Amino acid sequence: MLNIYFGGNRRMLRSIVALLCLIMAGLSTPAAAEGGAGWWNKDWTYRKAVTIDTSTTGTNVSGPIGRSLVLVRLHGGVFTFTDALDNGADIRFVDADNKTPLAYHIESYDAKAGVATAWVSVPVLNGGEKKQIWLYFGNKTAPAGEDVKGSFDADTTLAYHFMEGAGQPTADMTANGNSATNAPAGIESASIIGQGGHFVGQGGLVVNDSPSLAMTAGAPFTFTAWVKPDNLGGDQQLLSRGDMVIGVANGLPYVAVGSGRAQATAPVKQGDWTHVGVVADGQTLKIYVNGVEAGAVSVALPAIAGPITIGGTLVGSLDEVRLSKVARPAAMMMAMASAEGPQTKLVVVSDSAEKAGGGSGVLGFIVSKLEPVDAVIIGLCMILLVAAIWLMYAKVSYLNKAEKANRQFFKRFGEMHENLVTLDNAPGGSAGEAAYLTKSSPIARLYNIGIEELDVRRNLHGSRPLSGEAVEAMRAAVDAQFVDENQKLDKMMVILTIAISGGPFIGLLGTVVGVMTVFGGVAMAGDVNVNAIAPGIAAALLATIAGLACAIPSLFGYNYLNGRISALADQMRVFIDRLITRLAEMQADAAELRMAAE
Repeated sequence: MLNIYFGGNRRMLRSIVALLCLIMAGLSTPAAAEGGAGWWNKDWTYRKAVTIDTSTTGTNVSGPIGRSLVLVRLHGGVFTFTDALDNGADIRFVDADNKTPLAYHIESYDAKAGVATAWVSVPVLNGGEKKQIWLYFGNKTAPAGEDVKGSFDADTTLAYHFMEGAGQPTADMTANGNSATNAPAGIESASIIGQGGHFVGQGGLVVNDSPSLAMTAGAPFTFTAWVKPDNLGGDQQLLSRGDMVIGVANGLPYVAVGSGRAQATAPVKQGDWTHVGVVADGQTLKIYVNGVEAGAVSVALPAIAGPITIGGTLVGSLDEVRLSKVARPAAMMMAMASAEGPQTKLVVVSDSAEKAGGGSGVLGFIVSKLEPVDAVIIGLCMILLVAAIWLMYAKVSYLNKAEKANRQFFKRFGEMHENLVTLDNAPGGSAGEAAYLTKSSPIARLYNIGIEELDVRRNLHGSRPLSGEAVEAMRAAVDAQFVDENQKLDKMMVILTIAISGGPFIGLLGTVVGVMTVFGGVAMAGDVNVNAIAPGIAAALLATIAGLACAIPSLFGYNYLNGRISALADQMRVFIDRLITRLAEMQADAAELRMAAE
């Protein structure tokens, strides 16, 4: 039946069928966990984009930074802990090329609380850029993949996370083994990152001398740490070794080497975490506060040896203490302070996860959670939508051709004046034009029926005037053709009415069934949390969206087509009156001429 409307439009038919097949294929296998294009490893089901933003929209750092250890914080708002192993062992970080795994280690991971911190070694980082790396997870059989020592570059000589339990000596995270010989006085459980060490102003940590900690005259050096002083009085030393002392004097961070001293001009806040850094490049000794240079003195470090004391006279807490045998660039100091602070703008974890083989972004994730019943109902709605679009296109094409042919017919009809004849005998006409008008113009087909009825009566009764009964018989014949034309115009319009009224209800049925399935599964599992409920409900709502997507274009299309069909029907009705009246007049005129001739 559809061939009546489509005629030569078989190419469009094939395109629509192909589109429908793609939609159904995508919905029927939404959760396939096969490695997609650019997927690092097909054994990992999910990935998230992690953006390190040193541009103006992020930390706004300029200049080269180099290899950097970047802190990535995870929480329930950006990471679905239920999709990863309970200890985070399946977490992997991969470079932007989706091929190169990055060294990383986890400092803390609490799946129940929904918080975690991980340190990722980014090989090259520059200011003014947005660098994207990937966080992969969702492999229930994955072994632990972290590389604590490999996370730090060769220039980092000591790094303390203070991850140890109370009373345990603080361990060096680098491969140098520069662990402290003792433990801090206490543990700062609510530290800036994970947990920190608490100091009471007596003794501090002692680190024995080692080849990796050797400091020759004029050698470069970098110290960084987060410090939270409990009070601002006196001289509180953060690090001391030989002639070098780094500390906070009456709230002002400073570094002193012999007679050289660089000191900040603004005090830190009591009870707040502050990032303090010291950089020596062989000519200048600089002190940084929260990533910003706060003071400098022109002096080179002398040769320094012997043990290191950390937090010797500090009354407060320390976290993330690091020593390096190079002068870290100012851009790195700013990036480090920004990334590790509580209000970081440097590292942004995407809210949505991508699933292997399940598309990308939020929509792909939702589609991957579709229940089979919802997929079937969405498929039905898509079939109905394609049928509605197909019908609308066919109807518009038919109406356009009909209106064009009607205009050509009226031109020929007007040229005949009072002498109506068959279309192939019309003045200026041709057999080809007559065939075209008969095929494409509904009004031309009405005209042909009227002419045929008149010819029948002329063959029987000659030029005798038409009786009232004959005129009504002719009108009835043309009206019958008018009914046929109307039926052709209205044919299959029921598809649009079904799509308009039935689509939303079909979609709503899918949503209700999907929500019922989700709540039933949660009740059976006994696990009530937003991560368990939200994906299923979001997927169930796709059924309603599919129903509305089917109904809305069908509604507009139906109203548009109905208006054009009604206008064409009115035009045909008016023409029937004109045609029958003129045919009756023609026959009466012919009778008068015959009588006058006799």
